[in-house]
Amino acid sequence: MKIAVIGAGNMGGAIVAGLARSRGFNRENISVSNPSTDKLDALAEAYDGIYTTTVNTEAVISADLIILAVKPWLVEKVVREIAPTLDFSCQMLMSLAAGVTLAQLGEWVGEYTDLEPILFRCMPNTAIAVGRSMTFISASGATDDEIDSVRAVFDNLGRADVIPETMLPAATALCSCGIAYAMRYVRAAQEGGVEMGFYPDRARDYVLQTMLGAVKLMMSTGNHPEVEIDKVTTPGGVTIKGLNAMEEAGFSTSVIKGLRASVKV
Repeated sequence: MKIAVIGAGNMGGAIVAGLARSRGFNRENISVSNPSTDKLDALAEAYDGIYTTTVNTEAVISADLIILAVKPWLVEKVVREIAPTLDFSCQMLMSLAAGVTLAQLGEWVGEYTDLEPILFRCMPNTAIAVGRSMTFISASGATDDEIDSVRAVFDNLGRADVIPETMLPAATALCSCGIAYAMRYVRAAQEGGVEMGFYPDRARDYVLQTMLGAVKLMMSTGNHPEVEIDKVTTPGGVTIKGLNAMEEAGFSTSVIKGLRASVKV
């Protein structure tokens, strides 16, 4: 599949990096456009073989999937710029903008074609750059085969799931915003480690390895988190005292409130 990414900012650049690093994906099938050349030059230097341009209509030529990785207020402008050059019988259009619906995309594209366009909304997180994103996809006008082909791309960049568009805000809070929430725990635990006497870089490395172990353990067993927590909370032990102190400070409630607040934005 040939993929064009419009926008080389944080998420666009992360997707290009993930694709370029992905096994079996030909870098010559990646094109990326951006209004300024500094980010393009950095990507071209890091990932030899990708095609870069400052002209959006050049990037989308012969692309099977066009990914709009621009700010929400720029999506309509970019759609109207590239739509006259697209073949809507086969080229697929995807937006990463959280506030732009499939209906809006369809309305803008509909002015340039009588065909039902093949549209996607996608919500990855920045771990896509290292092939570890949790990505959510919603579609309109796409066949099962087309959905499967797009999902396969993002499965190679972590894990992808196809969900109803109505669930995208919740998915965004849980996993796209959620990666920042996980990192905030790392920062807090690192600071706690420093207070207890570890050097900051060592404390960070210890916390990251501990998180990696927790993730691997739960993924391998399929257990509910509390099952694994019970294994390390002995009666009168230090773990249960620490957990109770965190809950008294509102740990679980704060996480849930943060997720709910992210959906309301």
